[in-house]
Amino acid sequence: MEIINSLFSWFIRKRLNELGQAINNPIETQSDLLKNLISTASDTEWGKKYQYQSVKTSREFKARVPLQDYESHKPYIERLMNGENNLLWPSKIKWFSKSSGTTQDKSKFIPVSAEALEECHYKGGKDLYALYYNAYPESQIFTGKALVMGGSHKLREVSNELSYGDISAILIQNVPWWANLHRTPDLRIALMDEWENKIEQMARQAIQEDVSQMVGVPTWTVVLIKKIFEITGKNDMSEVWPSLELYVHGGVSFSPYRHLFQELIRSSKMNYWETYNASEGFFGIQDQRDSDELLLLLNNGIYYEFLPETEIGKDDPQTLSLEDVKTETNYALIISTNAGLWRYNIGDTIRFTSLDPFRIKITGRTKSFINAFGEELMVGDAEKALAETCHELRCSVTDFTAGPVYFSVEGKGAHEWFLEFETEPDDFERFIDLLDEKLTSTNSDYEAKRINDLALQRPVMHKLEPGTFYRWMKQQGKLGGQNKVPRLANDRKIIEQLNEFLKSPA
Repeated sequence: MEIINSLFSWFIRKRLNELGQAINNPIETQSDLLKNLISTASDTEWGKKYQYQSVKTSREFKARVPLQDYESHKPYIERLMNGENNLLWPSKIKWFSKSSGTTQDKSKFIPVSAEALEECHYKGGKDLYALYYNAYPESQIFTGKALVMGGSHKLREVSNELSYGDISAILIQNVPWWANLHRTPDLRIALMDEWENKIEQMARQAIQEDVSQMVGVPTWTVVLIKKIFEITGKNDMSEVWPSLELYVHGGVSFSPYRHLFQELIRSSKMNYWETYNASEGFFGIQDQRDSDELLLLLNNGIYYEFLPETEIGKDDPQTLSLEDVKTETNYALIISTNAGLWRYNIGDTIRFTSLDPFRIKITGRTKSFINAFGEELMVGDAEKALAETCHELRCSVTDFTAGPVYFSVEGKGAHEWFLEFETEPDDFERFIDLLDEKLTSTNSDYEAKRINDLALQRPVMHKLEPGTFYRWMKQQGKLGGQNKVPRLANDRKIIEQLNEFLKSPA
């Protein structure tokens, strides 16, 4: 295995040269990439509609193509899923990544081209290891296996030639054969549908291996670790896998989990490495020890624009290119990709922490949401579920707020709600269960996390006395005007403020 580690580390480090070229020439790299994207797609239906053949500059591109979102791309995607080709991108689209939906759809389907697989997702994975080895040249991660804890479901056929599934399932299905020699669990288990059985089998297979690194979202990784403890009787992962040195995470904020992971993996050599990848692409990777800043990947098939927070919601919003951004300013991330997403608002907000090189932090979403466990519950989903629940139970809610209950060593995650009723339901426990059911039917990612209470438990809900939110807002000095009770938050600041307020004398 030492020889394998040496070969892998040599191969991966070669990628530092290409990364260095993009880092040293960021504006030219992005400009050339945009020209290539436009030229490649010029004969597609989309390219002809916006006359890509005559687009020569980023300024012309922005003037020609309006900002887009999933709803504006959806008609093209539906036609792609019906077997049409050359609509958004010239190569045949065989895979669609299923992710959480908008308020109109339970799920959305993001096209994944062969180019996006090779030049974005897989290339990003290689870049990850290049940057990690650069920071930790003494690393021995390739002496053991990688446990890949994807959120994958088995790919499902749209037709004989087209399939959809989580992006992790698509990546696992298409990874080169030699890469599978280094990973666990085997393909049969990795692509299983039924999560409770999958976790059990994954744990039993993984404890037989020498695992040196784990890859996955924190939610499911904690579930797996607890299952391994249940099987082995251990309470420290470094006793199960002495070679374990790296956990690669992304998708949700790691801050609430860091202390928990340090309790679950009590090893002084353990390192945590953050990534920023999604169905739409692989955007950023941590490149420094003990940092939460992410190096923006500039030559991986994605052209970036940055929409200042002050422009969000305007009729004619103006974006900035890379050369115009500033630090300490929130921007909505706009992307054009080698899978045919054009000026696409992915819904995330970022801010730059450095302009040389370009490093970012993820600051949130463009709308109110909870995504502490990968559930991506947007405020539209919550309000829709709440309205349907109140309608069926003949009750009404005047105000509400909700936030996460984080994982602990003893317990699982949940959502904690505070509600003030105008008309209370006859049975509050039934109200909780029905709202939970409505959220499950509205949002596929919430549904996945609630299956058998594996990651998310039943919501924790509190009825407030009438006027409580008013008094709380008054104490905050936020009565009137544009001040509103925050609906959803991805941290517990508001929840904790409310808890403290409720303890204080009236």
